[in-house]
Amino acid sequence: MDNKPVCSIVMAVYNGEETLKEAIESILVQSLKNFEFIIINDASTDNTEKIIKSFEDSRIIYMKNSTNKYLGPSLNEGIKIARGKYIVRMDADDICYPNRLDIQYEFMEKNNDIGIAGCWAKLFGIREG
Repeated sequence: MDNKPVCSIVMAVYNGEETLKEAIESILVQSLKNFEFIIINDASTDNTEKIIKSFEDSRIIYMKNSTNKYLGPSLNEGIKIARGKYIVRMDADDICYPNRLDIQYEFMEKNNDIGIAGCWAKLFGIREG
């Protein structure tokens, strides 16, 4: 039996304590359950690590950078260890609808000629600028 996940969600986070808990929760409740969730803590100085470690879910793979490498290099480190058929990007200030992975997975499976899929964004919260 193959235990390989169909999706590898990759998220790098730096000082994301304000939104991180909700972002992680929105992935863990996905209707598609066969995934791994690679979270790279990019040398955060806030409570990011404590928040990540508060989740006890075997699908979470936690990595921590000793120095801040920034988003791109951190994501590349996560992608290097990803085992899923598809890579799914997630940011620490995003919240996913519970069926996001199902929809994207089904779309990719039905459209072999397409190499990348995105989704719409709905802005919320109080922001200046």
